[in-house]
Amino acid sequence: MSKLTTDALNKLRTEAHAEFRNKKGYTHYILTCGGTACQSNKGVEIYEGLIAEAKKQGVGDKVQVIKTGCFGFCEKGPIVKVLPENSFYVDVKPEDAAEIITTNVKKGKEVERLFYKNPDGSPAPKATGSGHAELPPIGFYQKQVRVVLRNCGVINPEVIEEYIANDGYIALQKSLFQWSQDDIINELKTSGLRGRGGAGFPTWMKWDATKKVANDVKYVVCNADEGDPGAYMDRSTIEGDPHSVIEAMIICGKAIGSHQGFVYIRAEYPLAVHRLEIALAQAKEHGLLGKDILGSGFDFDIEIRLGAGAFVCGEETALLRSLEGGRGMPTPKPPFPAVAGLWAKPTCINNVETFANIPAILVKGGAWFAAMGTADSKGTKVFALTGKVENSGLIEVPMGTTLREIIFGIGGGIRGGKKFKGVQTGGPSGGILTEKDLDTPIDYAGLAKMGSMMGSGGMIVMDEDDCVVDVARFYMDFCVDESCGKCSPCRIGTTEILKILEKITHGNGDEEDLVKLTTIGTAMQKASLCALGNTASNPTLSTVRNFRDEYMEHIHDHKCRAGKCKSLLSFTILEDKCKGCGVCAKNCAADCITGEKKKPYTIDQSKCVKCAECFKNCKFDAVVRA
Repeated sequence: MSKLTTDALNKLRTEAHAEFRNKKGYTHYILTCGGTACQSNKGVEIYEGLIAEAKKQGVGDKVQVIKTGCFGFCEKGPIVKVLPENSFYVDVKPEDAAEIITTNVKKGKEVERLFYKNPDGSPAPKATGSGHAELPPIGFYQKQVRVVLRNCGVINPEVIEEYIANDGYIALQKSLFQWSQDDIINELKTSGLRGRGGAGFPTWMKWDATKKVANDVKYVVCNADEGDPGAYMDRSTIEGDPHSVIEAMIICGKAIGSHQGFVYIRAEYPLAVHRLEIALAQAKEHGLLGKDILGSGFDFDIEIRLGAGAFVCGEETALLRSLEGGRGMPTPKPPFPAVAGLWAKPTCINNVETFANIPAILVKGGAWFAAMGTADSKGTKVFALTGKVENSGLIEVPMGTTLREIIFGIGGGIRGGKKFKGVQTGGPSGGILTEKDLDTPIDYAGLAKMGSMMGSGGMIVMDEDDCVVDVARFYMDFCVDESCGKCSPCRIGTTEILKILEKITHGNGDEEDLVKLTTIGTAMQKASLCALGNTASNPTLSTVRNFRDEYMEHIHDHKCRAGKCKSLLSFTILEDKCKGCGVCAKNCAADCITGEKKKPYTIDQSKCVKCAECFKNCKFDAVVRA
């Protein structure tokens, strides 16, 4: 097609909006989750099955089946939503496709067995509207405000017209034809948007600093290298709404005087890469990317660069070195990337979530965004809520929402009625917070004050069956592997802390080890070259501070209350409870349980490998763990 002018884009938006709102003769639209999690759970089969069933049942011309991005409610995926009834179906399986077509499309009724049920088993309320973006007023969605995720689960991310229909590229038009560079930056200043990659640096300030550096060549870089264990916010955003990132990067280019952008994304995200490639090709085809965008005279292009999955490349200078083709290792600052970044040229680098906010801010206004959140932290934040919660998934809430509202409101509480123990925020760089922190509003300053951090948005909930010493050991083991080794505080500090934690989990620790952990961890915070080393000790320091009694149990009592540290476990069979059924012996891989039928069995402690199979399989509670 020929490249669009701004008038042609406005016309296309009007036409696309009319089609998007069900004006093409279809009686039903069926939205199916096309995110990575749902695709791995037969989401593709569901999508293809719905299309095939519609044709088979003679209603193929009345139904449009759309593959969207993530709906967020990952615990209940795959999700299918049918319009105009706004039927919201959870835990859908490929074999449900026929009934959905027969019941919803042909009979105009709903498949009630696929509805989400409240925890007490009662039917959940339905969404009152009939729009694509309407979500049911259930606990998981009620406290959410979707800005970054506004199009995820709403549009087909592989069709540019659907993005355009939802106010797509309006912000770009304003930026190219109505606003100066300073106008754009001042609107971001009004919004109070801070970088969502972890550091929380004011976005307008970073853009302004890059703009002010005199240079004919400047770069815009999107950090999509999200690598925290359990985090998938940026991946899902690109999978569900790639054009929001593309539009924001072009706007950034206009604001700072750059004509070239790069998206640095890890190769382990094939679906996100695929959809980003499609979106870039469509944007170029429509004249929204490349030379003379919309006839404005402004040129801007974007290229994809694949990362190899190094966690340290989430740090901006390490990412830039990798982007240049070198080893991903941090460099000292100053100079900051705004002055000398990619190939020593002024570079503005933001992460996916930061960019995804910008089109909405520029369309609705900075004041609209600033009205959400707290005095210190404006707008919303996306979190990947995982771990021991009933409803895990991708959520977006206003800054200032409490941990209690997220974990027990949106998350539905602790799975299986277990007791809440702690929550890890900020991934390997954050701390583990406890019950006393649950009512603290979440913002950058608040989390830092509690000894944790916002990070990119990972949030892992733990219950009474988790051992915080083992969790701290896990994160430090991760940091040892991911440290680039360039600076001594990080290279040596992470290794020494890991050795001490392993010593404690094996029952060989002493109280002096806790002093060493604190001393080394504090030194790392002060002396490491980059944020990986500065923050790697946070999980350890926070658990030593908040769960000292659990460390003391490991050290003095040689006991792990959660039963996670195998070296501290022992299993015994109680004679008065043992029925002599022999199930424990049959399931023992080490062949260390002996006995006769209908007589008490015994465990040879010298052969026991602590696999816990006897404990798990005994129906009479005769096997006890000490």
